[in-house]
Amino acid sequence: RPGLMACGVEELRRRRREREAALRKARREQQLVSKRLLREDDPEEAGGESSAAVLGEAEVQEFLRLAQRGTEEKEREKALVNLRRGLQHPETQQIFIRLEGSMRTLVGLLTSNRALLQLEAARCLHELSHSEKSVVAEACLPATSYLLTYLSGHSSDFIELCLYTLGNLIVESEVVRQQLLPQGIVSALAACIQSPHVAVLEALGYALSQLLQAKEAPEKIIPSILDSLLPQHMLRLMQPGPRLNPGVAVEFAWCLHYIICSQVNNALLITHGALSTLRLLLLDLAGAVQRTEEAGLELLACPVLRCLSNLLTEVAVEAVGGQMQLKDERILAALFILFQFFLQKQPSLLPEGLWLLNNLTANSPTLCTSLLSLDLIEPLLQLLPLSNVVSVLVLTVLCNVAEKGPAYCRQLWPGPLLPCLLNTLALSDTEVVGQSLELLQLLFLYQPEAVQAFLQQSGLQALERHQEEVQLQDRVHALQQIALRG
Repeated sequence: RPGLMACGVEELRRRRREREAALRKARREQQLVSKRLLREDDPEEAGGESSAAVLGEAEVQEFLRLAQRGTEEKEREKALVNLRRGLQHPETQQIFIRLEGSMRTLVGLLTSNRALLQLEAARCLHELSHSEKSVVAEACLPATSYLLTYLSGHSSDFIELCLYTLGNLIVESEVVRQQLLPQGIVSALAACIQSPHVAVLEALGYALSQLLQAKEAPEKIIPSILDSLLPQHMLRLMQPGPRLNPGVAVEFAWCLHYIICSQVNNALLITHGALSTLRLLLLDLAGAVQRTEEAGLELLACPVLRCLSNLLTEVAVEAVGGQMQLKDERILAALFILFQFFLQKQPSLLPEGLWLLNNLTANSPTLCTSLLSLDLIEPLLQLLPLSNVVSVLVLTVLCNVAEKGPAYCRQLWPGPLLPCLLNTLALSDTEVVGQSLELLQLLFLYQPEAVQAFLQQSGLQALERHQEEVQLQDRVHALQQIALRG
């Protein structure tokens, strides 16, 4: 009997390790790449007829000629404004890039010593950067070195515009990214991150996040970023406190998520204090919910939860004592406060929080004890009916607790667990039922009284529903044997 029990527990652990590896892969989802568009026309300009006009080749040529050779600066500036409005249309963009010398003229205006012309030329490039065609992004290649140079300028508005333009170009073309790296984009961004301007920092976070999502990022981009001062400054800007700006924190939390998902060198992030910063941020988010300061909270919660979840799977966490920082029961209390918030405001974030709870409890008897002592099992069970995804994660957390042995199972049973398990066994989802069977197997091994209670509440009939299902029949048969022997 002891040999069979040891074998059963080891088999459960093996299956759970395999499933959690698949779950980890699923949780490494990335935010969709996106483009951002800054349009800040003056009120008298906005709504003018030209703002909706598609320009023909002759008009594009004329506006470029006037912008380059007009006799008055106002005339030159107006020509660029009209060109910019025309470039809001894909048809005009295609005409512009096919026109010989057009980009050379625009870059010349971008590098002129006339501030207003320079700004309008940059806005024209920004419109082009918003195109969904990589050929348009690649036509902007002659401008990239200048956009990078201007990141060290004095006008925060101009720097912000350059950053969003670079971010948009990065999304669209690997050719653009290949040019930007040797041109020094990483060092340029590292210099920008010390800006005191919130708008610049948000734009920087956007550009950096687009760079980090490139398919070649783990090999060609992230090592350079980790060698720079960017990670330390990102973590500084995510530190809770009166100086924390939610918009900036959201941008850099996503950046951190992409770096962690690359698994290039997460040990370095941990030594820089990533776990500590994320832990404090999670506690701060829970506090904000309690103070009903909820504006945009879910935007920050999602990347913070993912970052913590994925960092906890690193061997390096143990090596630097990172687990000790997360064995604080306040983390559990904070998570359950957030669960209530997600239930009311953003149910789609519940799996993110439950995945973190799973990773916290998987190898921590201390946190499993806290889950029991803080009476958090019943609130956890209340989440079961929400969805199959939520059910699987809740049951996985309960398996983490039960797996710790007889003392833990005694506290799980008796209670509301059996009726909940009988309900999940009535479902048709194979994954939910499979996880329910694993939890039952652990309870039967460590808490023999559970077998009798299961039989008394028609447990065998619940099992019979699944005995013909190929993926479940072995586990169903094993439980039937234990129950009949019990």
